[in-house]
Amino acid sequence: MKPITEYQDFRKYMLDYYEERKRTSVFSWREFSRLAGFSSPNYIKLVCEGKSRLSKNGIEHVADAMGLEGVDHDYFCAMVHFGDAKSDEKKMQAFNEMQKIAKENRLRVVDAEAFQYFESWVNPVIRELAPIMPGTKPLELARKCYPVVSAADVRYALDFMTHADFLKKVGEDTYEQTEKVVTGSSEAIPLALRSMNRQMSKFATSAIDEVPPEERHITGVTLGMSENTYQWLVQKLETLRQQVVAMAAKEKEYDKVYRLNLQLFPLTKGKEA
Repeated sequence: MKPITEYQDFRKYMLDYYEERKRTSVFSWREFSRLAGFSSPNYIKLVCEGKSRLSKNGIEHVADAMGLEGVDHDYFCAMVHFGDAKSDEKKMQAFNEMQKIAKENRLRVVDAEAFQYFESWVNPVIRELAPIMPGTKPLELARKCYPVVSAADVRYALDFMTHADFLKKVGEDTYEQTEKVVTGSSEAIPLALRSMNRQMSKFATSAIDEVPPEERHITGVTLGMSENTYQWLVQKLETLRQQVVAMAAKEKEYDKVYRLNLQLFPLTKGKEA
């Protein structure tokens, strides 16, 4: 099996453990549940399928049944809290705990750098801005941002992105992008993206009053639509987003960094609600 810190989904980890045990020995869901102290022979299977949850004691029993100790035990417990958290705030706390456990034990969390990148709007802005301003000090980069940030924030972003290989330093205060597009695939990335979207939506609101109309394009329309039309429009918006990303990836000369928000959300409840 992969190291436990390469997982963010505790159910996937439990399922992989089960499959590995089954592949190398006589092992069943009944045996797995028995080892964890559950009377129901299919309880662990239901947990892996997302049809049931683990109690506080259940987490400990399952960890013991899988022979987890030390950092693996602690990481598994934090991973369960991450998977079961109902709010983004609780999820963020649990994921930060997962990263803390791994970092303290010099272990790698898959896509941890991508999570940190998407968590703050400063990172993508500086990643686009720094390459077109070679030799520029962090303070001047900070003054170019909207809204303005501190030089310390810019310096931190540059250090982080250089270390994480999102940027490459090619000279004194001079950077190049290692790739045109930053992506991540772990279960935690949507959490960071939601945080990013919240920040960017607030900036869009401020831009209505603070950015001249000729330097921005903010429009909207209120309309009724069926579920089929909604799905059609979502696909059109996703196609547009992909086309914009592809166009930007080919851009060789640019002098300003923009943010494109694509927002479609309900203003009323459906008839069934």
